[in-house]
Amino acid sequence: MTARRSRNGLPSPILISLDAMGGDHGPSVVVGGVRDYRKRHGGEGVRFQLHGDEAAIRAEMAKCDLADDVCEVRHTDKVVSMEEKPAQAMRRGKGSSLWNAIDAVKHGEAAAVVSAGNTGALMAISKLLLRMSAHGLERPAIVASWPTFRGVTAVLDVGANVESDAEQLVEFAIMGEAFHAAVHGVARPTIGLLNVGSEDMKGHEEVREAARLLREGGFGLDYKGFVEGDDIAKGTVDVVVTDGFTGNIALKTAEGVAKFIGALTKEALTSSLLAKAGAALAYPALKAMSAKIDPNAINGGPLLGLNGIVVKSHGGATAAGFGAAIRIAVDLARSDYLTKVSDSLNRLTTVLEQPATPGADAAMETSQ
Repeated sequence: MTARRSRNGLPSPILISLDAMGGDHGPSVVVGGVRDYRKRHGGEGVRFQLHGDEAAIRAEMAKCDLADDVCEVRHTDKVVSMEEKPAQAMRRGKGSSLWNAIDAVKHGEAAAVVSAGNTGALMAISKLLLRMSAHGLERPAIVASWPTFRGVTAVLDVGANVESDAEQLVEFAIMGEAFHAAVHGVARPTIGLLNVGSEDMKGHEEVREAARLLREGGFGLDYKGFVEGDDIAKGTVDVVVTDGFTGNIALKTAEGVAKFIGALTKEALTSSLLAKAGAALAYPALKAMSAKIDPNAINGGPLLGLNGIVVKSHGGATAAGFGAAIRIAVDLARSDYLTKVSDSLNRLTTVLEQPATPGADAAMETSQ
């Protein structure tokens, strides 16, 4: 299948590259995810390139009734394991399903790549092949679209960077703003730094320095200050910025709580005939609530800051969850997200490279 180029530079139809061997379940979930995406969203104008064991992929395609005009198969025997370290993956991963899936984006065959595989390897190989989108940018960040009382909040980083210094947190803020504006349609997203309290003196040195940079750096962001953990679900701000260690724990905790609430609700509504009758009456509302807090419904975290669209799916995602990650990849490929992110990061680089204003430090000390 050869991808034709449209006037905006993206393949027409859009071609999405998939690491079919990644994650806990491999082709059964990846191919099932393609079927789920097409069932939910129609799949018009979207084709897929699946990288991995051709026999295993085609067996799943037959089960899902997917033909070659929808899914092109690129065979490889090599797989990056979930336990492999990023450095090992970069040295030994060439020719693997993960590597080849990303390489398709590098060479312009595909508009985006989706993988449920090894997060560290995905980030390392993506950075190696696609490069970063702005000078001085060190590492990508994974963003999650979090359901809230007000709609959706973008939270980053949720796993790509265990530790982040102040400048990286500012980078995350700029990337998060660009992502939220491009994908969720908010013209001027509000931004908050996740902290243990809202007071200025709270938190470690890096998060306080990041707050200072966001207030005084002239980035043009609508920075609202520190936010706490409960502010995420409240939707207090549009973009919540934190390091990958904290963000990943917050994300996994929220997913666990959602599953816990779902299990308790099911138990309560099936405990008696009266409860079952009530559940039947409330079914439409319960279904809507379940859809909003289902972890699979928000599966798919783009790696921001790369010269290309890379979406990370949960390793244990279901077919429906992988289909949700595909939807995000398609939406991003059809938006101007890459341009917005690149422009914003170049603005950050320019600001950080500007010499400090003489006497600024002394003025700050006096004001304190």
